[in-house]
This record gives sequence, C-alpha cells and structure tokens, in this order.
Amino acid sequence: MTIRVLVADDQTLVRTGFRILLDRAEDIEVVAEAADGEEAVALTRAHHPDVVLMDVRMPGTDGLAATRRILADERTPGVRVIVLTTFDLDRYVFAALHAGASGFLLKDIDPETLRQAVRTVFNGDALLAPQVTRRLISAFVGRPGGPSFDPALSAALTDREREVVALVAEGLSDQDVGRRLGMSPATAKTHVNRAMTKVGARDRAQLVVFAYRSGLAVTPPGVPPRR
Repeated sequence: MTIRVLVADDQTLVRTGFRILLDRAEDIEVVAEAADGEEAVALTRAHHPDVVLMDVRMPGTDGLAATRRILADERTPGVRVIVLTTFDLDRYVFAALHAGASGFLLKDIDPETLRQAVRTVFNGDALLAPQVTRRLISAFVGRPGGPSFDPALSAALTDREREVVALVAEGLSDQDVGRRLGMSPATAKTHVNRAMTKVGARDRAQLVVFAYRSGLAVTPPGVPPRR
C-alpha cells in the first residue's frame, strides 16, 4: 500500500528536497505541495493524503492553525500531521501537539529516518524527534491546556494494559514493548489500541500524555505533575 503524503513548507527548496527524499521510497508518494497553511488545508481536502508534513512557521495561515483545521475537519478524516521545526523546543511544537499532531521532527533529520517517520505515523504511532522525546513530553505534560483526560480512566485498564501504557510512555515501539513483556509486536499493538480506546486517546502521543497525567508513567525530575 502506498502512503500518500502532502508537504507544506513556505520554502520551495525545502519542499522539493522532501519530495525527492520521499519519492525514492517505493511505498511513499508525495501527492501535493503547499506553500502556506491555507493552501495545505485546501490541498488536504482535495487530495486526502494519509500524512501531512507541516512546517510551523509559514506566512499567513501558519502550520499550527492549519493543523487544527485539518484535524477538526470532517472532510479530512484519518489524516495525520507531523510538525516540522528547526528548533527542538520551538514553542509552537507544544501547541501543535495540543492540536492533535501525531508528533514532530527536526528539519535536519536524515533521509531514511524521515521516510521511517512517515511510515510510523501512518501506522498509527506517535513520532517525536528521538533526541528530545522525553524532554518534550515531560514539558508538554506539565503545561496547562491540551487534551483532557480523567486519571480515573486508568481503572478501566487491565494490569497488562497498564504495563503496556507505561512502556509506551518511555518511548518504546510495539516491538520493544513485546520484547520487554514477552509477547509478539502484534499483541503489544492490540493492547495499545485497546488502551487508547478505553481512555479516549486519538493516538499514541495522547496515550503518553494520559500515562503521565494518570500516574502510570513517572514524571521526570523537575517537571511538576499535572493537577
């Protein structure tokens, strides 16, 4: 199955570069390019990509506003957004995660990691730049606003699901979770999906937020727990 991607960035060379890198993969096709957020929204409605690579800082309608509109639009169901940024703790990244983006990447990412990131998000997993994942999630959880989860929902999870959620919060993939708990990646993914359904998380990024806010994952030192 071919993964359809839309690239949104105000710099022509950046868009062209991403297109070339992605089109080299047999399972990925860039179906459209947008130069600003408004165009990204319109082209997403027209082409129905699976994944949107969204630059945050664009003139006019920026990537944050475009992300909110795309993910809230009934005409573009199932679309996932990866936010692109130059800075690992760009303030817009927090807002993008609040808006429902499935993760973010730094623009200096290497080609194969970029392609794998698209596949990861397409498969329903959250994707955060590896070098700042824990720091970003920790700070994100400590901020006000964003998706609201009732910590009491953790009571609806089975013991195994709680174990799985805690490991997902550490940034482990289904394969890593399975290896840690002695189960297949498919079984681990089933537990993850059931947990997301029970707590009302739209993807793994929100499941991680739930894990920290419910106490299933331990908030790292220096980050105040969410109340």
